[in-house]
Amino acid sequence: MNKLDCLIVDDEPLARRLLSDYVQKVPYLNLLRTCGDPMEALEFLRENPVDLLFLDIQMPEITGLTLLKILQKKPWVILTTAYSEYALASYELDVVDYLLKPITLERFLKAMEKINQRMQGIITQQLPSEQTSIAQVAPTEPGPTYIFVKDGTKLVKVKLSDIMYVEGMKDYVAIHTPQQRIVTLQRLKSLEEQLPENQFIRIHNSYIIALDWLDSIHKEKVKVGTALLPISDSYRKAFKDFIEKNHIKMD
Repeated sequence: MNKLDCLIVDDEPLARRLLSDYVQKVPYLNLLRTCGDPMEALEFLRENPVDLLFLDIQMPEITGLTLLKILQKKPWVILTTAYSEYALASYELDVVDYLLKPITLERFLKAMEKINQRMQGIITQQLPSEQTSIAQVAPTEPGPTYIFVKDGTKLVKVKLSDIMYVEGMKDYVAIHTPQQRIVTLQRLKSLEEQLPENQFIRIHNSYIIALDWLDSIHKEKVKVGTALLPISDSYRKAFKDFIEKNHIKMD
């Protein structure tokens, strides 16, 4: 069995050391490097293709989710984080697994079993040539249809199809649905990273709207349900490109 070239990206030295020890216990993994900075990892990945990326989410400068979206050629990815609220966002990005810190060896080996299954599937299909990266032919998985958010002391399941728009309020966001308005302690950018890019678009520092709930566009405003929301200058071009891609005409 060919070995998989791996990269570990985590700003915590102890976390990098632990994952390095775990990787060395798996005979078909080959650790190329560990990076404590996402920008360092991005530079390394431009010059060195890898098959498997162990990626922390919460890091300085940019998050792991942002780094993953930047990559044009994505390897197989296993996310590592101390925050459980990112679990559902990971499925939209087609990651192999999601490891919640502190990571035990048993849980790590279960993730490796998923990697092994994907490797066996590729061998059976006989798709890649010797020069083809294993990760480039990884099968895709369906994206999520809902997210979980905290509403006070409880965790609430919100269907993506019910979200009309999201309103940012400093450290809080308000999720507007036809049935209710859910306020949760989370920054708008953090929630934006959990929403599918082909279904939601940010139009303002304070607003993200759902394409399915967009009723009309009035020059500098959009109508979503009964709400009339502004389009800011800084998001106007991205919004225009988004709606043109979805064959919607602006006034």
